[in-house]
Amino acid sequence: MGDKKLSEEDYDRLLEPMSAELASMARWVAETDQRIIVIFEGRDTAGKGGSIEMFSRLLNPRQCRVVALPSPDERERSEWYFQRYTSHFPAKGEITLFDRSWYNRAGVERVMGYCTEDQAEAFLRAVPDFEKQLTDDGILLFKYWLCCDQETQEERFLKRLNSPVKRWKLSPVDIQARDRYDEYTQARERMLAATNTPYAPWTLVDFNHQPLGRLTLLRNLLDRIPDVDLPMAKIDWPKLKGKPKKERYGVMEPIPDYKPQKGGK
Repeated sequence: MGDKKLSEEDYDRLLEPMSAELASMARWVAETDQRIIVIFEGRDTAGKGGSIEMFSRLLNPRQCRVVALPSPDERERSEWYFQRYTSHFPAKGEITLFDRSWYNRAGVERVMGYCTEDQAEAFLRAVPDFEKQLTDDGILLFKYWLCCDQETQEERFLKRLNSPVKRWKLSPVDIQARDRYDEYTQARERMLAATNTPYAPWTLVDFNHQPLGRLTLLRNLLDRIPDVDLPMAKIDWPKLKGKPKKERYGVMEPIPDYKPQKGGK
C-alpha cells in the first residue's frame, strides 16, 4: 500500500463517466423517493473530507446534505446516544453524507477516553439492531472506512502543520492521536467484528493515495445501487424572442476585473 500513483489528468478522465453515473443515481433517488445514507469513517487525514467534497460538488445541494457534527454539548450528552444523528437522516428523495457518524463512540471516543469501556461496548451491542431498523424501513445504508498507513498519515499531518491554508484542520486531538495509531487499529477491528452485518456491511478502501481511493469508493458505491438508468424527462425549451441581451447597469456597476500582479498576487 502507498505506492500507487494516479496523475491529475488520469483522475479527471476516470472521474468524468462516473460523475455522469452519480448524477443519474441522484435523479433515481429523487424520482423514486429513495433515502440514502453514506458514512465516511477513518483515521485523521485519511481523506473523508475530500471524498465527501467529490460527491457534494456533483450533486444538488438541496438533495444532498453533508453532516459533520461538532462535539456534543451538555444537553446532547444527556440524550439517547443516537438521537443527535437521527435528526439529520434523509427524507424521501434525499442523500445524507456523514463526515464521521455515530461510530465516533467506537473510535475516537473510546481511544481518547471520552467514554467508558462499558459505554463503548454497550454501543457496539446496540448498533446492529439500530441499523437493522434503518434498513428495514427502506434506507440504503453504506458504511466506508478509509485506510492509510501511519507514514502516510504523518506526511499529511506535516502538510497541514506547514500550510496556512490547511492549518485549521489540525486540532489538539490530532497531536494525541499520533501516538495511538495501534489503539485506533484495535478499536476499528473491534468495531468491524461487532457491526459488520449482511444488511449494513462495512467496506474498507485503501486511501494511501487519495485520488485513487476516491475513485475506488465511488465505483463501489455506484455498483451497489440498483439500476438507475431512468429516461430523462423531455423539457420544452423554446428559442429566445430576439437576440440575446447584454447585462445592463444603472445604479451600480461590477468591480474591475482581477488583474494578477507580478509574483502571482
